[in-house]
Amino acid sequence: MTLHSLPLFVRLAGRPVILLGEGEAADAKRRLLDRAGATVVGEDAPAALAIVALDDEEEALAAVARLKARGILVNAVDRPDHCDFTLPAIVDRDPVLVAIGTGGVSAGLAAALRQRLETLLPASLGTLARGLHAGRATLRARFPDGGERRRAIAAALAPAGPLDPLEERDVAAWLADPVAPPPATLIRIALTSSDPDDLTLRQARLLASADRVFHAADVPRAILDRARADAARIMAEPIDEPGLSIRLDMQ
Repeated sequence: MTLHSLPLFVRLAGRPVILLGEGEAADAKRRLLDRAGATVVGEDAPAALAIVALDDEEEALAAVARLKARGILVNAVDRPDHCDFTLPAIVDRDPVLVAIGTGGVSAGLAAALRQRLETLLPASLGTLARGLHAGRATLRARFPDGGERRRAIAAALAPAGPLDPLEERDVAAWLADPVAPPPATLIRIALTSSDPDDLTLRQARLLASADRVFHAADVPRAILDRARADAARIMAEPIDEPGLSIRLDMQ
C-alpha cells in the first residue's frame, strides 16, 4: 500500500508563507498560519510554501502555476488535484499534535474524526508527553538497552497500564519505579485474513512493538505496515502451518 502523502510536522514560527485570497476560506487558513507562528506574505515574497484560496478557477490555477514554477509547494484550497500539500484537521494537546488528513478529498470527514478524537484524548496528554521527555535520562539509566527501554515504555502506555494515555496518570510515580518489561522473545501470530482490520487488539499492539518482523512472502504489505516504521522486515521461509503467519522478535 503506497502513501498518497507523507505526513510531516513543519515548524513555521517566523517563516514566510504566501497566502492568496480573501473571504472565509482564506481567513481560516490565516488563523491556522497565525497559530503556527508563520509570517503571512504576498505572492512576490520569497517563501517555500503557499496557500491559494482564490474563488475564481482561472485566477486560482494561474496563481498555482506561477508559484509552482518558482519551486514553491502549493496548497490550492478545494482543488486537491493541484495540491502539493494539504492541511489536516488538528487535535492539539501541546506538545502532542494529532493530524487527520484525507488528501484533500473530504474536509468534512477529517473534521468529524477530529471531533471524535477531541472527546477521547484527555487534556492531560501533553503533561504525559512532557513528563516522559523529562524522564529520558532516568529511563536510560534504568534500561540501558534501547529495545528493553522501548518495551518498558510500550507496556506502561498500554491500555490500563500505569501510563495509559487515555487516563489521568502520574508520570513521576512511574519514573520513580518503572516496571521492567518481559524478557525478549519470539512470538508467532496467526492471521485470520489478509485484511489489517481483522487484526486483534493484541496482534496490533505486538506488531507496533516488535523490533523485527519475520514474514512469509504471502503476508500482505497492508499488514506489515502496521509495524513500526523502523522495525526490520525480514522475509522468512513459509511457516509450516495453515493460513498466514508472522513471527515477531520482541527484543
